[in-house]
Amino acid sequence: MKRLDFVTLKLFVAIADEHSLTRAAEREHLALAAVSKRISDLEMQLGISLLYRRPRGIELSAAGHAFLHHARLMLENLSQLDADMSEYRIGIKGHVRLHANTSSVIEFLPDDLGGFMDRFPQIRIDMKERLSHEIVTAVRDGLADIGLYTGHVPAEGLDARLWRRDRLVLVVPGHHRLADNTQVALEEALDNDFIGLEQDASLHGLLQRGAHQFEQPLRMRIQVRSFEGICRMIDRGMGVGVLPYRAVSAERHGLSLATIPLTDEWALRELHLVMRDYNALPVIARQLVDHLLRCGEEDSATP
Repeated sequence: MKRLDFVTLKLFVAIADEHSLTRAAEREHLALAAVSKRISDLEMQLGISLLYRRPRGIELSAAGHAFLHHARLMLENLSQLDADMSEYRIGIKGHVRLHANTSSVIEFLPDDLGGFMDRFPQIRIDMKERLSHEIVTAVRDGLADIGLYTGHVPAEGLDARLWRRDRLVLVVPGHHRLADNTQVALEEALDNDFIGLEQDASLHGLLQRGAHQFEQPLRMRIQVRSFEGICRMIDRGMGVGVLPYRAVSAERHGLSLATIPLTDEWALRELHLVMRDYNALPVIARQLVDHLLRCGEEDSATP
């Protein structure tokens, strides 16, 4: 393939977003004739049609959708390159892109990352909180260097390593009939209304599968986006929930809640660290991986 310029890549993304050559030309501040010429030259260079001109606007061909995927990645990488270089200009010595699920963010990362930043104060960590399946996809697509996610989500073809284990507990109002139990099976709580995370969250899927084995529907009445929201609604007597023990400990201040360990086998979860290739990571990203895994080992060794 001959040389591809980033102006054309950016223009193609604009056309895909706007479904119109005219609106894309306006967005990119180019003449319509210049836009049409660039796209024609691109299709001639590739030897395939990327766009269909329809009465209602532009549609991408199958090849166009594939090209769009790579164009977005290339533009993202270019943007990241520019950001990384600007950080070196102002004295930052490295940049790591980290995606993590909610459990990781609340339970472990504040201490783990705090210790790392104490050692490397000139390193920038770009951290985003995402759902576990989104994290695996981001690492696979090269949009994140390192991911921290719930281990039951498939990550074929990636380098995934055990990072932490956490225990899921049933969370009930302080006055609930189960509040004084020392342990409980999920089956014993299925006659309650449940408050949980949004549909795509890995914890929601785990809970649904846990209930399914008892052939009882999970009465999920309220779904929110945060552990804090779940805890507050349980405190007000709206239902019960299943959350990681450490996450409840972080959110329960001022709330009347009881946490009861679940005896179900799936209630002991694994949190994994995932990357595409450890040896291909920048040096500072490898140091962060080593630090996180060491923190996990030290935590598991603590009585």
